[in-house]
Amino acid sequence: MARDIEKGDASQPLANTATTSSSNTTGNNTRIRAKPDPILATCRCFSLVTVLASILCIVVNVISAVRSFRNVSDIFDGIFRCYAVGIAIFVIVAETEWSFIIKFWKVLEYWAGRGMLQIFVAVMTRAYPEVYGERHEVLLLRDIASYTLLSCGLIYVISGVLCIGFLKRARQNKAITTQQAIKDLEDLERRRAELEALLIVDNP
Repeated sequence: MARDIEKGDASQPLANTATTSSSNTTGNNTRIRAKPDPILATCRCFSLVTVLASILCIVVNVISAVRSFRNVSDIFDGIFRCYAVGIAIFVIVAETEWSFIIKFWKVLEYWAGRGMLQIFVAVMTRAYPEVYGERHEVLLLRDIASYTLLSCGLIYVISGVLCIGFLKRARQNKAITTQQAIKDLEDLERRRAELEALLIVDNP
């Protein structure tokens, strides 16, 4: 009887310790959060604006290509617009920073290279002919698309010269490392809680 009492007294602090550790683990899991990087958030927003401007350029160039092909005498302008659409799509893909594209087009890893490509698309879009009597809405869309993408391209070039792209990549690597460290820590805490639960079962 005395031994049972002693076992009960000995297991009680162990259970309390395990319970406290489990609660601390839960609290730690709740508190562990990676702080959002303002530089990366700004770059994502800017990339979104660039993508939207590229999509507008695609729309404008598609409209121009369709009208050029309808007018057989302007078929070369239609071919020119098709190239503009293709390059604009490539600009959008570059903004996703897809590793497959970056692997074969290293120049797109650098912001100055992306900026010059965007400026080229903006210039091609601004060359939209005005001989067909287009509506004011189409011309307005052309101006908005071309000048917006031109501004994005200039900002990219200037930022590339100032090495902002290198700073962004360094922040991205740091964020990835932090996320991996948080994941590993959460796995360790979860494993610790499981082992403590098994310890309580083994010591009733």
